[in-house]
Amino acid sequence: MSQPFVVQFNPVALHLGPVQIHWYGLMYLLGFLGAWGLGEYRRQRGRLPVSRDAFGDLAFYAMMGVILGGRIWYMLFYYAGGPRWIWTEPLALFRVWDGGMSFHGGLLGVLAAGVWWSRRHKLHFFDAVDFLAPVVPIGLGLGRLGNFINGELWGKPGLVPWAMIFPNAHDEDVALAAGHPQLAELMQQYGGVPRHPSQLYEMALEGVVMFTVLWLVSLKPRPRYLISGLFALMYGCFRFAVEFVRVPDAQLGYLAWGWVTMGQLQSLPLIAVGVLLIWLSRRAPTLPLATAETRTA
Repeated sequence: MSQPFVVQFNPVALHLGPVQIHWYGLMYLLGFLGAWGLGEYRRQRGRLPVSRDAFGDLAFYAMMGVILGGRIWYMLFYYAGGPRWIWTEPLALFRVWDGGMSFHGGLLGVLAAGVWWSRRHKLHFFDAVDFLAPVVPIGLGLGRLGNFINGELWGKPGLVPWAMIFPNAHDEDVALAAGHPQLAELMQQYGGVPRHPSQLYEMALEGVVMFTVLWLVSLKPRPRYLISGLFALMYGCFRFAVEFVRVPDAQLGYLAWGWVTMGQLQSLPLIAVGVLLIWLSRRAPTLPLATAETRTA
């Protein structure tokens, strides 16, 4: 095995005087801007019968849903010590600089924003969700890239040619090597245990593959529910699969049978919903293209 790549980047992208701009935050910003730009591109081509200002509202509410939903969900299901923070340390919810966001919570936040926005504009809820789904993977992929740059959420030990060393996993590497002669030899040779770069797997699947499939499928108007169903099914399957080579959150570990993780458990409903939505799309109407008057109003 050749010398593995060592994942050791400066988490700070740039300094603006006393202000530090971190790569992870920058990835979120780029994800929002990319989704906003491509969403406006789709709106101008008649994929949502609303004005530019109305779409701007939808994009803003969806962004807030990602941030609030993702943070609250993480604090409820992933925070060390469980939900006791609600009455013992409620301000922990706002310590976003300590990290901690959940995709599943962010998705629920976006859906809640979509419900409110679609009722306000008298549109079918799933027409709005189908419109947003193809641009969401941009943020997913960039978010996983941010995880990789931060050297967090690393994978399990692996001897694949592309395995990498994560210095942030050093303590875990030492514990693993203590009871495994082969890992001890690798650690002595490379200074760490080679691991699967699970963040890059997720970036490729949740970002590149999902964006490509959803964008190509949505190039022409499709029946209601289809795009949303494909999004839920693909994400659920991809996340479930990658969890097999990703180390579970230390504060949670495995939930059952020595392999079930929280990410897998929360992805199962997405798979079921995805299959249901694709089935419903077989007899669903197709949203007609918006008129020029509506698109530019």
